[in-house]
Amino acid sequence: MTALIALIRKDLILFLADRRALLLNLVMPILLGAFFGFVTGGREAKDAAKIEIAVISQDDHVISQKIVKGLKEEATLSVKELPLEEAKALVLKGKLNMAVLIPEKFGDQAGGALFGGREKPELLIFYDPSQTAVLAMVKGMLTQQVMQSVSAEMFGGKSGTKFIDQSLQELEKMDEANKNKGELHDFLGSLKKFQLSQQKTEVADTAATADSASASAAKSTDAAKAVNTGLSMPFVTKDQAMTAGDPVTNKYNGYAHSFAGMSVQFILFMAIDAGIGILLARRLGLWNRLLAAPVGLNTVLIARALSCALIACGLMCFIFLVAVFVFNVHIAGSLPGFIGVVISFSLMTASFGLLIAAFGKTPEAARGISVFATLIMVMLSGAWMPSFMFPQWLQSLTLIVPTRWAVDGLDAMTWRGLGLDAALPAIGVQLAFAAVFGVIALWRFRKN
Repeated sequence: MTALIALIRKDLILFLADRRALLLNLVMPILLGAFFGFVTGGREAKDAAKIEIAVISQDDHVISQKIVKGLKEEATLSVKELPLEEAKALVLKGKLNMAVLIPEKFGDQAGGALFGGREKPELLIFYDPSQTAVLAMVKGMLTQQVMQSVSAEMFGGKSGTKFIDQSLQELEKMDEANKNKGELHDFLGSLKKFQLSQQKTEVADTAATADSASASAAKSTDAAKAVNTGLSMPFVTKDQAMTAGDPVTNKYNGYAHSFAGMSVQFILFMAIDAGIGILLARRLGLWNRLLAAPVGLNTVLIARALSCALIACGLMCFIFLVAVFVFNVHIAGSLPGFIGVVISFSLMTASFGLLIAAFGKTPEAARGISVFATLIMVMLSGAWMPSFMFPQWLQSLTLIVPTRWAVDGLDAMTWRGLGLDAALPAIGVQLAFAAVFGVIALWRFRKN
């Protein structure tokens, strides 16, 4: 036991003596965590960035004009009217999310297609292929504006009256055997009667006496508004973020997730340095001298792993102390669960460092491979970008990556505010990985 404690103390002194490595492992995760947390919203409620699109309208129809106006009034859109080639060039360069082209005669064709039987016009959308999620959002808003504009004009506008008259004349010329003629003819006839009644109401309101002018004007305004608004979405949504405690007072803090991801990444880099240190000691002959001392291989490896785990645990605690006191990150969940996730991740990190040393041939080759493996694990953990943006098969694949469980466990114990039961799976998986890595590393060391 004395030899084990002495070996651990030696590793801790060597790590603290390397001020450059200490500064890197402490400052960089804090700086990057602060940056990514700020970019993703931080702890203050901020307005979401607007989606920048261009609209190219080649149609002067009133329907097309209403669509452009409606898009400009959307709170989440920043709309620019640009020439077609300029808009396409900006989308290609990534300066705009997408561009929407409203072709000639779109208004007439869309009105005719509302009741079926006529060819549907196309809205051409030029989009950045890296913005597929934004594409779906804009198409939803575009659908709403087109439906409102077309239905408003067809039910209450001049174009609607003209279209109905033309359609009724065409139906009169059609073959009597057409099964759809009767139903469509009755519908359009009723719609025409409705339009005529609205027009008579407006005329009567205009000719009303001065005593009833205000009441008549109000009725006329309400009727015109009901007709000209068009079909709209029959519901609204109320958004509520699911966070720990009261969602009004405890808002999502983007720093919590970013600090979890960046601390996991840089502590794994520290494990790489620990593994490379063994390879360098082996190259210099220091490893053989250490094994020649009256200590066994198991004692040396366990001491190395425990010292690495203590350093990882200390780094994680310091980083989250900064997050708590500077960036207002809260351990809103179970504190024992948070400590358990930190300890299990530290042990997994230590065994990962031993695995690097066990299979590395040279320090240079081992560093390149291990850095690549670490970056892949961090990426799949959702530390850089949310894992829900991955394809479904990749989301399932990330469950076999220990860093995914580490980040999810830290999220659960901080901003999600979950209990100890939510931390147990993350703790168990990481301890399992630590055991597997440790056994494989020990087997490899004994074989060599």
